[in-house]
Parts: sequence; structure tokens; C-alpha cells
Amino acid sequence: MKFYVGVTNNDWFAYLAARRPDEVNFWRPRSQNQFRAIEIGAPFLFKLHSPLNFIVGGGLLVAHKFLPLSLMWQAFGERNGVPDYQTLRDRILEHRRQDELGLQIGCTILGEPFFFERDEWIPVPESWRSNIVSGRCYSTAEPDGLRLWEQVLERLGAVRLQSNFGAPENPGSRYGAPQLVLPRLGQGGFRVLVTEAYGRRCAFTGERTMPALEAAHIRPYALQGPHAVSNGLLLRSDWHHLFDEGYATLDEDNRIVVSSRIRKEFENGKEYYRLHGQPVTLPQEHRDRPNEDHLAWHRSRFVA
Repeated sequence: MKFYVGVTNNDWFAYLAARRPDEVNFWRPRSQNQFRAIEIGAPFLFKLHSPLNFIVGGGLLVAHKFLPLSLMWQAFGERNGVPDYQTLRDRILEHRRQDELGLQIGCTILGEPFFFERDEWIPVPESWRSNIVSGRCYSTAEPDGLRLWEQVLERLGAVRLQSNFGAPENPGSRYGAPQLVLPRLGQGGFRVLVTEAYGRRCAFTGERTMPALEAAHIRPYALQGPHAVSNGLLLRSDWHHLFDEGYATLDEDNRIVVSSRIRKEFENGKEYYRLHGQPVTLPQEHRDRPNEDHLAWHRSRFVA
């Protein structure tokens, strides 16, 4: 298994370690390169800036995306490692000019993060070089990588990540051959991946104004609906509310169905009825398209 050790802003780590969220956004303000060093689901470890040459935690890679500053904050909020939007903006400006704020920011989204206590920090391997700026890959097929990964598992009690990385099966390794699985999505990861799957356009209207778009759950998370792209639709905020309240749904052919209740209850709705019967725009990837079981659940609660 390949995993990555990324050089981490010390304040970013300290802020998140004190809060221990269920996902984090590891952002690099000047990065314009896709992050392809490891597979989805592989570990991404945090190494503090020198002279604190320690590995202090990590997470599992969910995705790498280039996002506008506004979506970064809307999706992750304090899970960006800062207390508010203004602080995030100021941190970006430490590395970019004012006229560069509109550029997309490289975001490595990590699920199931973990943060070691101070006495659990792991010294970097001897193969780590002081001139490494961003980070480097390791492999459990190599002595340094295997030793480091087993130290990580020891800190975690080999419990939290055991289901993700296999049970003991090799006498040469205490914890067996790692086997990657997809990490659980959090709310922020759900929002970003749904937004990207739908090409940053409302599935109903084609609207592209990002602040007006929201990632809607087909089956609500509070009612056992997963944070999964196939349980999501990217909708303009007014359509999101109508969808959540049962005034709109999709039929078996993924066409928009608008309830007559809008006219009866509000004596209005001409703009919405205009889209009744129209097909929605679906993601290119079939695995990202709405799950029929979730849609059937939603239709069962729709009143025409």
C-alpha cells in the first residue's frame, strides 16, 4: 500500500486537533497540480513543519478538487482549520495577491481524520529529507514505509483503521496486508462531490451561480440517507427547499414532477410548473446518478 506524508501547517493541525471533526480539508493555496500520489481511500499523514519533525495524525483520501474560496468555506467551514471565513481569506492572502483570490484552490479532502496526542507523535523516518516542501509517498512494501505504518496503527490501537486495512495474515507484519476501501463521506465531502458530479450546474435549471447552488439529499441523512453522490442532487436553493418539502420529485424516467399543492397553497408557482415533465441533467458517471431506491423513497412521500 502506498500512503502519503504531507507537510502540514502547524496552526491548521492544532486548530483541528482541538476539535476532532469527522472530515478535514487539507488545502494548499498555491497548488495548481492535481494530487495523484495515492489512491482514493489511502492514508494521508500529517507532518508538522520543521523543527517539529514529527508525524502527528492523518486521514483517508476522499478526493482532490480545485475549489473557489466561497465553496471551500460553505462546504467545510471550521474544518478548513480556521475559525471563520475572514481568517481563511487572510490565510490565502499570505500566499496569494488580492487579484488572485478568484483562482481555484487545491483542496485534498480527507475523511475519518485522526490526531495523535503529543506523547504519541512519530519522528519522521530517516529517509525523510529536510528539503521536502510538500510531502512524499511511502510504501508498506519498503522497510521505512512498513515501520512507519505499523507505528501509526499502534497509536490507533489497530482498531479504527483495521477494517480499512486488513487483518493479520502475514507473519512478517503485525497487522497484515493493507486493503483499501472507500472512506465515509462527511457533509462537506458530500457537498463538494455532488457539486463536481453535476458539473457545478443545477440539475433542474442549469443555473451556474455557485452561491445559489446546494447539494440536496434525496433521502435525508437524518432518515438513514447516506452522504453519497448517488443520494444527492445539485439544486438551486429554491428548488432544494421544494424538493425537501415534497413539492417536487423525480419520476422513474428522471423527469421533474411538480406538485399541484404549490398552486393550491400559495396561488403561485408558474416558474416551477414550467419545468414540470422536463428531464434533469444527470452526472456523466453512472455510479453518481440518483439511486432508484432513494428516489422511490422520495416519491413515496410526494403528494401530487
